[in-house]
Amino acid sequence: MKYPMNAFSNAIEGLLRSGARSATVYLNEKARVTATHVRRPDRRSRSTTISVTFGRLNYAGREFVKACKRAGEPFPVRKVQLRLWPKKRR
Repeated sequence: MKYPMNAFSNAIEGLLRSGARSATVYLNEKARVTATHVRRPDRRSRSTTISVTFGRLNYAGREFVKACKRAGEPFPVRKVQLRLWPKKRR
């Protein structure tokens, strides 16, 4: 399968704009593009490292696709799915 370049740019842009941990774009029932921060970005550093992966879905992704099908959501899913950083315990 050929992956469209706008899927990569949408995942990276969603990640950088939101400050989330990872951003996933679902292309169809079996393919996705994910951009993930390697470390939590802090205010002092001016650079950030992002890892981009693409390919088949993991277990959580397959469950998400099943939920989208039940809800009647068409593919590709328009919204970028974000995973936030965990909250610190106090």
